[in-house]
Amino acid sequence: MKQIKIKINGRDISCDEGRTIMAAARQAGIMIPGLCGHPDFPMKGNCRVCVVEVRGRGKLVTACSTPAEDGMEIMTENERVRRARDTNIGLIFAQHVEKCATCVWRFECKLLKYAEDYKISLNHFNDRKGKRAKYKFANAVELDGTQCIDCRNCVDACSLLQKIDYLEIKGKGADQEIVPTKKKDRHCILCGQCAVHCPVSSAQEQTSWRAVEEALKDREKIVVAQFAPSIRVSIGEDFGLPYGKIVTENVISGLRKLGFHYVFDVNFGADVTTVVEGMELLERIKKGERLPMITSCCPGWVNYVEFYQSALLPFLTTARSPHIHAGGIIKTYWAAKMKIKPEDISVVSVMPCTAKKYEAIRPELKINGLFPVDHVITTREFSFMMKKRKIDFPKLPKSAADNPLGEYSGAAAIFGGSGGVMEAALRTAHMIACGDKKSGICRPRIDFKDVRGLDGIKEATVKVADKELRVAVVNGIGNIKPVLDKFHTYDYIEVMACPGGCIGGGGQPIPTTQAIREKRIAALYALDKSKKMRKSYENKSVIKVLEWLDKRPQLESKVLHTSYRKQTGY
Repeated sequence: MKQIKIKINGRDISCDEGRTIMAAARQAGIMIPGLCGHPDFPMKGNCRVCVVEVRGRGKLVTACSTPAEDGMEIMTENERVRRARDTNIGLIFAQHVEKCATCVWRFECKLLKYAEDYKISLNHFNDRKGKRAKYKFANAVELDGTQCIDCRNCVDACSLLQKIDYLEIKGKGADQEIVPTKKKDRHCILCGQCAVHCPVSSAQEQTSWRAVEEALKDREKIVVAQFAPSIRVSIGEDFGLPYGKIVTENVISGLRKLGFHYVFDVNFGADVTTVVEGMELLERIKKGERLPMITSCCPGWVNYVEFYQSALLPFLTTARSPHIHAGGIIKTYWAAKMKIKPEDISVVSVMPCTAKKYEAIRPELKINGLFPVDHVITTREFSFMMKKRKIDFPKLPKSAADNPLGEYSGAAAIFGGSGGVMEAALRTAHMIACGDKKSGICRPRIDFKDVRGLDGIKEATVKVADKELRVAVVNGIGNIKPVLDKFHTYDYIEVMACPGGCIGGGGQPIPTTQAIREKRIAALYALDKSKKMRKSYENKSVIKVLEWLDKRPQLESKVLHTSYRKQTGY
């Protein structure tokens, strides 16, 4: 690519032609503040915090959206720039009603950091959005108009990225407001991509951390935590660790430090899901019924089917999702082994996902009148709870999850990334289909690399024993249409509503970008490769639980399976 030469604050810099001023500056180690920009979307230059002066131009320009040009001379810190930047930050604070004390992004908030770094007077302008509405979507996501800074990232996330078109802009100028659409054929799927792309927590999860803290104070309850596959490769980012750093033992220690009595790993539940789903896939192929089978462990995808594609409901696997499987096993198998009444157990799932909050309260998931999972907190909420308690996460001692619900295979670990659910199920289906056969086609098979990666759609023909399966993986709900257009050409389909799957979920640390998603998913595959046990059916604790449930058919059905229904509203 052609190189150009520019000057920033008198310093000579070379950069690729076509880069923006901000990108060129950051490449050279010169930081220009900004709030509204996100690499997932076209640059809009709405917040105007990144304004700089270009010699020869009368007006200040936004660094995030202005291309660098050969010979350009740029000033990022002169008096004119400082005055404009400080005024713009002050005006943004006037648009953003501060709720810092209870905001889960308080410790990572760039707006608060800029105010402190540049010594902005927060009361210089009067609040002008104090009477704006707050919109709540089920119990999962909310949009607080009093905190909105009009960057429109939430609208881009909903429309450009996810293609749901549920959020829209009402009014103009000072009266502009982001609102849910009134179109009756549009519904929120609770994916939370609006929240993970919002720079100021105007769009955010509906928090459950207070309820969890109250549960931990209840001396009558045994409070159990379980954490999702992707948490271990993302939460470290909130504590200054590198993107994709595997911090499983720190997560477990952090949960114990918060006061949880037991800590289990949702990877155990993922191994259960894999075995149940793999067996169901083979049974459907054998009978030639309800094909293609579609994964259902992503609740955002399930919501999409229930609202927009109800004809697909019979094709969804009946297997419950990993944290629901694990929660049900905790309140049945584990409760019986420990001689604890199920009603005395409170299960808390730490999830990368906002839609999991709604999934946990679905009435059809109840087992003997009890929800398998009582509370769901996001990765961000978990970080907030630890930071509020001044827990030094990176320095926590190494700790292992409690057994038997803490053991897991490498197949479970990859559940957190796009293609992982399918690959895990194919590993198990291959083994089951082979049975005791000794032929060459039944050599052990672990890696199904054709379904990996962050392409929007991945298609492949894979061999499972002596059968060829046509499979598709949809990475992000915005990519679903081409697969639906030729739906019946497949045998098995995986869909994850969020880009990258759970590693890019709506409850993950901010920022979450394509580059960050790549590092997180690479860490999951590294974890898989490092495990001696890489196939779910090798998890002896899982087989023991399934054998226990097999002797209790009515309970087995409730713990392992579910069904879905057409929806018109939450």
